[in-house]
This record gives sequence, C-alpha cells and structure tokens, in this order.
Amino acid sequence: MERLATLFTGSFRQLKQVKTVTVCAMLGAVAIVLGSLSIELGSTLRIGFSGIPNEIVHMLFGPVVGSVFAGTMDILKYLIKPTGAFFPGFTLIAMLAGLIYGSFYYKKELNFWRVLAAHITVALICNVLLNTWCLSILYGKAFAVLLPARLVKNAIMCPIDAFIFYHIAKVLDVTGVFKMIRKE
Repeated sequence: MERLATLFTGSFRQLKQVKTVTVCAMLGAVAIVLGSLSIELGSTLRIGFSGIPNEIVHMLFGPVVGSVFAGTMDILKYLIKPTGAFFPGFTLIAMLAGLIYGSFYYKKELNFWRVLAAHITVALICNVLLNTWCLSILYGKAFAVLLPARLVKNAIMCPIDAFIFYHIAKVLDVTGVFKMIRKE
C-alpha cells in the first residue's frame, strides 16, 4: 500500500513541473493528429492510433498525470472532431484507463509482459465492460448486442497495440529520448 501511495504522490508532484506540462502538450498534439487517422467501423466501433502518445505520458509521468491527460485529451479530441454525442462517462473511463496504464508503467521496468498485462486490463475493464455499458446507454442498444463485436475487436487489437507500443517505447528508450525527458 505504501508503494502505491508513493507512486501516486510522485506522479502528483510531476503535475507541478513545467517540463511535464510541455511534454504532455507536445504528445497531446501528436495524439490529436493520430486520432484524426482513426478508422470508423460503424457508430460503436473504432480503431484508433492515438493511444501511443497517451501511453508514453502514462509511462513517463504516472497515474495522476496520466489520468488528467487522458481526460483532457478525450474532451479536446471531441471538441476538435466530434464523433457522435458527447458522453461524460467516456471521459471518466479514459481517465480510469490513464490511471491503470500509469500504475502499470510508472517507475517500473518496461517489458512486453507488463505492457500486455496493462493492455488486457484496460481492454477488459474500460473498453469491453465500461465503454460498452456507456454505448448501450447512449444508443439505447442492449449491452449483450454490443458486447460480441467489441470483445472480438479488443481480443484482436490488444496484443497488436501492446506489441506496437512496446517496440516504439523501446526504440525511444534506446535512443535516449526518455532519459532526456526524465532528467531533472
């Protein structure tokens, strides 16, 4: 429990640093551009690419900064390119995903199994259960009707997204980008 408290307090301290805000703004711009390249597979199913810069923020700055960043980006992306109706539940779920990713990655050694476990956790809790529940409320469709397609999409995309993020993060780590950002 003490390790969890230090994880959150360390991440909270990151919020006060100018470098954190600057890096988040730059990665947010990248996320917005990548978000505009998402593939729509109907009104309730979308494949997006903006998760990569989001996860980098979660990894660098932790669960507190990650959840604030995820919530802010959810609102900004909607304001820039609205798709469907705005629903605050999606913003809260994005913040929960940021909290989960930040808890898995922050100040921990990055390996593929950790990334895959984080992706599976977020996919099951946020994407499959909570997002499907919000979509059923928003569109008036039964949860059981929406669930199979979302389960299949997440089962396929989860290992692919984990693989892509892990390799991009490893390349950025080897090139010294993360070390440069983390340097005080």
